[in-house]
Amino acid sequence: MSLALATLLPGLFLLALGLPLLLNHAGFVAALKALPRSTGAAVVFFGAGALWFLWAVLHLGPADFGEYRVWLAIGFAAVAVLSFKYAPDFLAVRGLCVLMLMSAVPLLAAAYMHYDQPQRLFMVTIVYIAVAIAIWWGASPYRMRDFLGWLFALPARTRAFGGALVAYGLLLAGISFTY
Repeated sequence: MSLALATLLPGLFLLALGLPLLLNHAGFVAALKALPRSTGAAVVFFGAGALWFLWAVLHLGPADFGEYRVWLAIGFAAVAVLSFKYAPDFLAVRGLCVLMLMSAVPLLAAAYMHYDQPQRLFMVTIVYIAVAIAIWWGASPYRMRDFLGWLFALPARTRAFGGALVAYGLLLAGISFTY
């Protein structure tokens, strides 16, 4: 992945997330409020995260337990399937966390060793913030529900947060054309 694409994609994602929040779109707000305990969202997000993670495990090199990759994939697949039965609460949040962590790898790899382009740090900063949030919400997924409750308590707060996401998304999208 090129550095320009690795900067443009998070910018577009932030725009897509921030614009409905800035406009305080009722349907989007309702969907976000229902997301943490949504079974459909759990199937989509956790399923996609598990498949991406299993793909990564199956493509491990010899130095990274590559000779055991099939056994590791079977074990992780069993854990993923059993999670739907034995740990269904906030599974959508955990799935989002897995997707955030898995998507951070190619984004950060695209910026690696590009010291001659300091504007890459705008993308790297938001990716590391997303990684920290993913680790925090993955360990305590009810915190996402609490954050959404706090965010939607005041319409001005929702609009301000959406505006910040839109502004940073526009910044990243603009920076992606400077490489």
